[in-house]
Amino acid sequence: MKSDVYYCNLRTKNDDNRLDKLKRLIKTAGIGKIDFTDKFVAIKMHFGEPGNLAFLRPNYAKVVADVVKEMGGKPFLTDCNTLYVGGRKNALDHLTSAEENGFNSTTTGCHIIIADGLKGNDEALIPVENGEYVKEAKIGRALADADVIISLTHFKGHEATSFGGTLKNLGMGGGSRAGKMEQHCDGKPVVNQKLCIGCGACKRICAHEGPQIVDHKCHIDHDKCVGCGRCLAVCPKNAIDNPNNDSNDRLDCKVAEYAKAVIQGKPSFHISLIIEVSPNCDCHSENDAAIVPDIGFFASSDPIALDRACCDAVNKAQPIETSIMGDVKKDGDNLHTNHPDTNWHVSLDHGEKIGLGSQDYRLITVK
Repeated sequence: MKSDVYYCNLRTKNDDNRLDKLKRLIKTAGIGKIDFTDKFVAIKMHFGEPGNLAFLRPNYAKVVADVVKEMGGKPFLTDCNTLYVGGRKNALDHLTSAEENGFNSTTTGCHIIIADGLKGNDEALIPVENGEYVKEAKIGRALADADVIISLTHFKGHEATSFGGTLKNLGMGGGSRAGKMEQHCDGKPVVNQKLCIGCGACKRICAHEGPQIVDHKCHIDHDKCVGCGRCLAVCPKNAIDNPNNDSNDRLDCKVAEYAKAVIQGKPSFHISLIIEVSPNCDCHSENDAAIVPDIGFFASSDPIALDRACCDAVNKAQPIETSIMGDVKKDGDNLHTNHPDTNWHVSLDHGEKIGLGSQDYRLITVK
């Protein structure tokens, strides 16, 4: 049986703005089927790394929080701390970054809780039903304690998982720092010494002292490296690569299993906005130009169907030639063209296999 995915475009009129459309979309998509009365409702989203401007504006979060309150729930915005050096590695810096990017109780209509605590070690161990790679996921405590889970996702490209969608938001984003390490641990990068210029960008981004600069060249200490892949993303010469070709696939499978751990046994609802589709994650302290035009808003109670619908929409879109997509040979698959070493379908295939949802969907347009 096909899962329903609801969609609205971004066209507006004088008396009907984008926030109105988002509210109408999520209500039409069935968010009201959930009993929110006196329930703690985690709205899982990304507050954006300082310097990045592609993250979702707090205005969108307020729409969702207001709908939850209207239905009797107690919403809070949440995310877990990061594994790498940046503006969100601990709860204090994370909250400061969120405020700098405009997120506070006034702009969003609810409070912000960093789910895995001050240092990223406040976690709950949750058995993964049908898990093949993860038997017990390490999930941020506030997410584990919530009665209802809502994901609010900025859909974008991703250097390790091909795309950052609902599964990535829930799975990687819902893992504590130890949970993130568990998901990343299969792949350890290496450095092409001929391309390396010893600039130290990789060393500065690493929280674990994996990259070592010796004689103006970098090498990765695999005893310290946790495989998070941030060094690959920041290298200006593309000198760092992961020789383990299937490590990204295993990462995708673990992300799906962590996503299942976050929502299993609880009511959940999922929203994805395909706007400013940057080629890489919002965890970057910058965002490159969007690779496709803005497409619209999507919502569903099925996270797999939602991600599949968003992938299909982005892959069908005409690439923007002034973006990074204009610099490469296109293969008709925008997500694969953007990151050729990744396979965007793996997380969806595995998520479907373990009972997280269905890739067979029916797209319903909301005016």
